[in-house]
Amino acid sequence: MTGKKAGAAKDGQPLPSGSAPETPDTSDAAAVSLWERLDRPAPAPRATLTPQKIAAAAVRIADTDGIDAVTMRRLATELGVAPMAAYRYVSGKADVLDLMTDAVYADLTLPDDVENWRDVMRANALRSREIVLRHPWLIQISSPQSLRALTPHRMAAAERALASLDGLGLDSDAMMAVLGTVNSYVHGAVWAECAQYFLMREQGWGSNDDLRVALAPQMRYLIGTGRYPTYHRYLLEATRKDDPQWRFETGLDSVLDGIAARLGI
Repeated sequence: MTGKKAGAAKDGQPLPSGSAPETPDTSDAAAVSLWERLDRPAPAPRATLTPQKIAAAAVRIADTDGIDAVTMRRLATELGVAPMAAYRYVSGKADVLDLMTDAVYADLTLPDDVENWRDVMRANALRSREIVLRHPWLIQISSPQSLRALTPHRMAAAERALASLDGLGLDSDAMMAVLGTVNSYVHGAVWAECAQYFLMREQGWGSNDDLRVALAPQMRYLIGTGRYPTYHRYLLEATRKDDPQWRFETGLDSVLDGIAARLGI
């Protein structure tokens, strides 16, 4: 069977439950996005499975056992359905990852009274960090430039951020540059936090003290060479080594200060 996108009929409608996925056709159904297909699903009066249920189950699996544990077979077991049932809505794991991303970013909401561009950008960055730290597998499947950012809830967050910049005298390119700069800071800073989390989990370290003890031989030697006096001073004097929230907000405010000064907004 060829000529159709896996998980969707040639007219873009989902396949009946239990139908096998077919070979993608890049000239037709493959050009129809997941979101368009889900906006116009085929009638299913007694459907027990929904995209929301698929996403919720996949998120539970990833939060508990990691992103690699999310497979179509594991999903079917978790949902209590036939292995092929999910193909009514998705064509494979890539679509599932998109559904998961959109589901968790549904929590990226801001108070209605936050309107100033800086307040919007700051609140958006803080909420994004909270979401990724709650679901650290996100950092493994996305990047600031990832097309996985093109989900309804992430687009809604981007729209609100861009709208807060509209009317400030910036052209569209500058507005997008501001949004991209803040998003890149958030991704980079949170990536570092998640990398430490994954390392500690892999090594079985339960605290930052465990991490420091494990790294002590390397650090002791390197500092002992005398080549890194400023870093040595940091080790001796710093009081916020275990305060990633403060570090994140300080960096974020520095980025926002720089944008405001550079663009005069």
